[in-house]
Amino acid sequence: MGPVTAQLPKPMLPVGGTPIAARVAESALEAGSDELLFVTGYMGETIRDYFGDEYRGVPVKYATQDSPSGTADALRAVSDLIDDRFALLNGDNVYDPAGLRSLFSNGPSIGVHEVDDPTSYGVVSVEDGQVVDIVEKPDDPPSSLANAGAYVFPYEVTNYLDVSQSERGEYELTDVVARLLEEYRLAPVELDRWLDVGRPWELLEANSLLMADQPRALDGEIHPSATIRGNVVVEAGATIEPGVTIEGPVLVRAGSTVGPNAYVRGSTTIGEDVRIGHSVEIKNSQIMSGTNVPHLSYVGDSVLSGDVNFGAGTVVANVRHDDEPVELTVKGDRVSTGRRKFGVVVGPGVKTGIGTELCPGVTLSTGATTEPGETVFRDR
Repeated sequence: MGPVTAQLPKPMLPVGGTPIAARVAESALEAGSDELLFVTGYMGETIRDYFGDEYRGVPVKYATQDSPSGTADALRAVSDLIDDRFALLNGDNVYDPAGLRSLFSNGPSIGVHEVDDPTSYGVVSVEDGQVVDIVEKPDDPPSSLANAGAYVFPYEVTNYLDVSQSERGEYELTDVVARLLEEYRLAPVELDRWLDVGRPWELLEANSLLMADQPRALDGEIHPSATIRGNVVVEAGATIEPGVTIEGPVLVRAGSTVGPNAYVRGSTTIGEDVRIGHSVEIKNSQIMSGTNVPHLSYVGDSVLSGDVNFGAGTVVANVRHDDEPVELTVKGDRVSTGRRKFGVVVGPGVKTGIGTELCPGVTLSTGATTEPGETVFRDR
């Protein structure tokens, strides 16, 4: 997810205006959880500051994973705080409360979700209504059921944590589950609405999924000449200037200003204290707090981190001329986003010169700059 995570840990990146980890917590609480326990590492203080010692009326506890090296290692870090059956949920996934409720009631259990390409996930094999095997990111998947990172475990799972490091150098929870299966029957529970938010374009997918049903709420200052269509949220303290058109689903957070004569299309989230200026068009994008897109610019299908400043006339291209899916650099490799339309990923503190053109699939790292009138074809 870099460079977006230079400013926030991945579970605290906003989707539909709320951190992913908070979405997970709220789904778990709605499904029946009576306590929350977070395993933190990188920027763990950000998570602690957000959730505190009590969240939505339930107690919250924390454990620290000092040297993160896999999901089994995270469970090991929290094992001293577990004394009964428990649910374990990935902090960067989107879950439906109804699915989690079924998972909880059928435990011991594993959440699964059918996917077209399971090679990027743990893959679950099922026979006669029971899980019989689970393998991590196989080249030749035995099924199309992705491990959804959601489990209900008996307390005794803590006896199976002494697994070896995988080829990736991590202690994998899938290896723990494989050992657990020797003694316990685990039920597969299919989660209908699930999304693993692990790569930048999946932030946009999560926005679309979670904002589709948001209730319309126009609490900010909206000029009479502005046009607002659909399920749009304008928070108190936000300002919509004359001539603006907004087509939902769109979220405009407190302290932000849109316009005049700007055009904002769904599914777009505009974070706190953002400035969208004169005749700017924003479409299906994530604009994080403190960013400025001041005037005469276009941003489509893109992720902009906080404290970015786009110079006048900065234009993001979001479609390849050959109509092939846009590719993005992930961990040093060019990876297909699977999307015909995808723009750019911009790290915190980036500044573009006036008239900059950004080609599809470009990533600008933290603090990067461009020259006036420059066309950017490659990451920097």
